[in-house]
Amino acid sequence: MINRLIRAIAGTFILISLVLAIKVNMNWLWFTAFVGANLLQSSITKWCLMETILEKVFKVKN
Repeated sequence: MINRLIRAIAGTFILISLVLAIKVNMNWLWFTAFVGANLLQSSITKWCLMETILEKVFKVKN
C-alpha cells in the first residue's frame, strides 16, 4: 500500500509541476528535478522520506 501511494504522490507532483512550469513559471521545473532526484536517491539508499511520513500517518510498517 505504501509503495503505491509513494508512486502516486511522486507522479502527481511531477505532473502538477510540469503544468505549473508551462502555465505559471519555468522555475517549477526545479521541483520536478527535486522529485526525480529524491526518487533516484531513495533507489540507491533504500530510504525514502515520504515512506517514513506515510508510515507515521497511517501507523503502518512497510
